[in-house]
Amino acid sequence: MVEPTALILPDTGEPGFGIYVHWPFCAAKCPYCDFNSHVRHQPVDQARFAAAFLTEMKWLRAISGPRTVTSVFVGGGTPSLMDPATIETILNGIARHWHVPQGIEITMEANPSSVEAERFRGYRSAGVNRVSLGVQALNDKDLKFLGRLHNVEDALKAVGLARDIFPRMSFDLIYARPGQTIAAWQAELKQAISYAVDHLSLYQLTIEEGTPFYGLYKAGKLLTLDDDQAADLYEATQDFTCEQGMPAYEVSNHARPGAESRHNLTYWRYGDYAGIGPGAHGRLTRGRQKLATVMERHPERWVELVERQGHGIIEEEHLENDAQADELLLMGLRLREGVDLARWQTLSGRSPDPVREQNLLDYGYLERLGNSRLRCTPAGMLILDAVVADLAC
Repeated sequence: MVEPTALILPDTGEPGFGIYVHWPFCAAKCPYCDFNSHVRHQPVDQARFAAAFLTEMKWLRAISGPRTVTSVFVGGGTPSLMDPATIETILNGIARHWHVPQGIEITMEANPSSVEAERFRGYRSAGVNRVSLGVQALNDKDLKFLGRLHNVEDALKAVGLARDIFPRMSFDLIYARPGQTIAAWQAELKQAISYAVDHLSLYQLTIEEGTPFYGLYKAGKLLTLDDDQAADLYEATQDFTCEQGMPAYEVSNHARPGAESRHNLTYWRYGDYAGIGPGAHGRLTRGRQKLATVMERHPERWVELVERQGHGIIEEEHLENDAQADELLLMGLRLREGVDLARWQTLSGRSPDPVREQNLLDYGYLERLGNSRLRCTPAGMLILDAVVADLAC
């Protein structure tokens, strides 16, 4: 059983082993969202889904072998639509299949529109010690534009409850919204930080294919900020959060020292993680290979697959060392701490191309941290994909 504790273990700097559980249901689909989320107008059979999560855990435990879990993340979708008893069942199942020490980070995503004090206390009793709130904006006009079901009053109530009940909390904001100015965004950030928040995830609005916003954008009915305006907002974000004691430790994530998300660090440090539930992805080491797993996205089809064969895996790929090296570089250069060069060289069997690396150093896009690590500069973060592509060649 997962025991609730106010202690969250400190970051060791190691990649760790995480468990990700995906709850795919939402009360409504936001027009910008391309995540695997689904709206159901009839009550979801939570007992059936919880049983399927437990069944899939057993399958993945057979692949991973005995491991010590360093973080759990229940994402979605909107996990705060689940009953606390469902969360408790899931967490207790994880503890039966892997070793879960007291004090590891256990995060659950929540939307302000589905928050009640009693439910939050139920999640806390089940073992959740960190909550991530999908606030997205701190003015009602933009919340309506983003299709959110809550208003600012709901959001601030949820933030207050989370602050009182959970040892750690974070919330998300979306910026580069149409017409947004640097001054308005800085005021919103200042307001966000004033609520004693220790972690913020700050994402630029992107128009993803297949979303309602994409259709409006293609029809010329949604005007977005141009690249220069978005870059100016990104730079202003970095400067302001740093001044406020919440510097970026990853491209889009900011924290007070010690409050960085342990689970997301596992991804970016290229650790192993078991992905459980509809559409979940996983990376599990087997010998010299990593097994990449992808689960069926459609919730009801996923349940049927699990009930029939013990898991919902629809894609498996055995990643050889060179593919692992590329993923390590792609993920690690997102971090302010950068990439462990020795680990990258062990996987890739080579050193970075000296000419390409020197060019990136000369242009001010990369920097060395002694002889052991390589990281992007703030300028390099603006063109991260290009830097990764150039260095990986």
